[in-house]
Amino acid sequence: MGEIVKVGMADLKICKAPDGLTTLGLGSCVGIAIRDPLKGIGGLAHIMLPDSTAIRDNSNIPKFADTGIDELIRQLVAAGATRTRLESKIAGGAQMFAFSGKPGTAQVGARNVEAVKKKLGELRIPILAEDTGKNFGRTVIYYPANGSFLIRAVGRDEYVI
Repeated sequence: MGEIVKVGMADLKICKAPDGLTTLGLGSCVGIAIRDPLKGIGGLAHIMLPDSTAIRDNSNIPKFADTGIDELIRQLVAAGATRTRLESKIAGGAQMFAFSGKPGTAQVGARNVEAVKKKLGELRIPILAEDTGKNFGRTVIYYPANGSFLIRAVGRDEYVI
């Protein structure tokens, strides 16, 4: 096994096999793992919000599904990945808290998942597996060498998608 590269919140990174990528604390956020299976090049984005156009200060590209996925793909292709071979897995998008308030504000996780799926669909990048929704946070480790996406959650057995 190689090095495990840490991806922060509203961040993205790429690596080549045998290295892997990890991000902590996916509550309503979504982790998007994309790889070129032939080259063993992969990336992981930790997005927080669905749409950069809805926020005035939208300069943090990885923070948003619409801009973060584009940037992740750009970096993967620049590192040698072939665009038409890319495949993805996603995790996160939980509803962490139940509260009443302005309609839609408590649905950030579901809106994030919807935006990620829409963007990947537009880009014709298949989602091979997902672990989204529910009411618990996740930590993930992604291995571009074989595409395994390890999911960890407090009080639950870890599993691979």
